[in-house]
Amino acid sequence: MPTALELAKGNSALTVAVVRCRKLLHRRALVAGAASAIPVPGMDWVVDAAMLSRLIPEINEAFGLTPRQIEQLVPSKREQVQIAVSTVGSFLIGKIITKGLVLRAAQAVGVRLTAKQATKYVPLAGQAVSAVVGYGAIRLLGEQHLKDCVRVAQMVQGGIISPHEPPSLPFTALPV
Repeated sequence: MPTALELAKGNSALTVAVVRCRKLLHRRALVAGAASAIPVPGMDWVVDAAMLSRLIPEINEAFGLTPRQIEQLVPSKREQVQIAVSTVGSFLIGKIITKGLVLRAAQAVGVRLTAKQATKYVPLAGQAVSAVVGYGAIRLLGEQHLKDCVRVAQMVQGGIISPHEPPSLPFTALPV
């Protein structure tokens, strides 16, 4: 299965967005991994949920796929985005990220997260394994969301690029 960066090849705006979002994803996953190593019951779940609830909207924004950005599109382009989102099957694109959506996303890697809980109470080695699993779980969810965003962006005819957005957000919504 190709990575988000491989999916974006050939489109410089998408490639820049993927690289930028991957850096953000890596930093957030490191924080989640560090929190996973701390043997405090439930703390890692809280940190994971907090990381995802901030990370997913930031990735959506980089691709012009927040609810606000989609609302600003002309109706025909908005419809194209909605069709692409439903075709890709993402429930995190174009939505306000709630606790329920974060929990639904976390269920996708539930076995890993359960293993992380069990291993963290084994001194040193268990905490290290828990940190690695915590990092990996966030990376997995983030990478999957990046792939979904790239697929949606590619499906929308002509892309969703705006000259009015700052250059740090290379792939964003068109003004109305």
